[in-house]
Amino acid sequence: MEQKEKKGRAAALLPIGIFLVIFLGAGIVFQDFYSMPAIVGFLIALTAAFFQNRSLTFEEKIRVISKGAGDENIITMILIFLAAGAFSGAVKAAGGVESTVNLGLSVLPSGIAVVGLFLIGCFISVSMGTSMGTIAALAPIAAGISEKTGFAMEICIGAVVCGAMFGDNLSMISDTTIAAVKTQGCEMKDKFKANFLIVLPAAAVTMVLFFFLTRNGMYRMDGDFEYNILRVIPYLIVLVGALIGFNVFLVLISGIVVSLAVGVGTGAIALTDVFRVMGDGVTSMYDITVISLIVACIVSLVKEYGGIQFLLELIKGKLHTKKGAQLGVAGLSLLVDMATANNTVAIVMAGPIVKEISEEFDVDPKRSASLLDIFTSVGQGLIPYGAQLLSAASLTGLTPFAIIPYLFYPFLMGVSAILFIVFGKK
Repeated sequence: MEQKEKKGRAAALLPIGIFLVIFLGAGIVFQDFYSMPAIVGFLIALTAAFFQNRSLTFEEKIRVISKGAGDENIITMILIFLAAGAFSGAVKAAGGVESTVNLGLSVLPSGIAVVGLFLIGCFISVSMGTSMGTIAALAPIAAGISEKTGFAMEICIGAVVCGAMFGDNLSMISDTTIAAVKTQGCEMKDKFKANFLIVLPAAAVTMVLFFFLTRNGMYRMDGDFEYNILRVIPYLIVLVGALIGFNVFLVLISGIVVSLAVGVGTGAIALTDVFRVMGDGVTSMYDITVISLIVACIVSLVKEYGGIQFLLELIKGKLHTKKGAQLGVAGLSLLVDMATANNTVAIVMAGPIVKEISEEFDVDPKRSASLLDIFTSVGQGLIPYGAQLLSAASLTGLTPFAIIPYLFYPFLMGVSAILFIVFGKK
């Protein structure tokens, strides 16, 4: 209630504007949107926020950001990030990634190789919780299928990226899912179910499109794709446990223990390396952890200065219904992702604003979490300077613009979500 009594001030949004100008400006000037680490841009923005609003002393501003960074949802999200990192490090060292990829490839149907690439990409990305890891694992396979079938490389790698974005948006251990759920205050299983219903039509139509594009090609996988089903079990434990509704920390800790047991039992991990592989995984989450803390500090000051209230008043002036609010959430999420080129960072930035909008218009948290995750993924799957497309292009020698016409899934995911908003009864 206190926040609603504050007067909305557009100037309070200046730190966010500074970040976007610096980040996008560096990307345009250096022709590389990763030339400036996001954390540097956010630190500059935080510094600018401290110079605003002289009615508050420095000590009072420190208290504001300490309260924002220490918020229960922020701390919980960070702990989940670290636990998910430990799980990823353990299961990767245990050979889970390779076995999961090979299991998918071993069941790839002959004659529908590109559709199979999309389906395997979906399976692997949901299991691994990373679109980047899925693209890295399947890009060489896509290149081989392109060479042997004569299908354009752009089509084959497009199927891989589409599958990767499916899991990036749905996986229980994806940082985007974790961030969306914690910023909106809903259960992971509820968000998964709501999200899955929205994206399922998009996935089905994507399969049909790839089938018709490649229906005359025949291809059989060569080579021995060995896999150990034991090494896939940790992924299944995490997926099933999260769907049932077990506590996310319990699920991840169970996955870590089973991964280490399988790794040591199969000889993939030396007993002396057990803690090291967990540490490597945790370290891989440091960037997003620190960014989450700094963004929480910036948002807390922006909120204190009246920036969030200004956005709410602006949106309320344009949108007067629950459906209108959901469309506003979709547009905001998409624009922030296009500006930051990182869907997790975009979710962390936009999450508090989306939560305020959702509470104002009585939008279910699981719906707002789904829309936040979906539309940042839509942007990430279509912008040519996003990490996914840049990675896919570098691994295949293509340009991002050559792949974009075949990224059916991100586009259809957005269309499906808009149709759900406009025609949905709830």
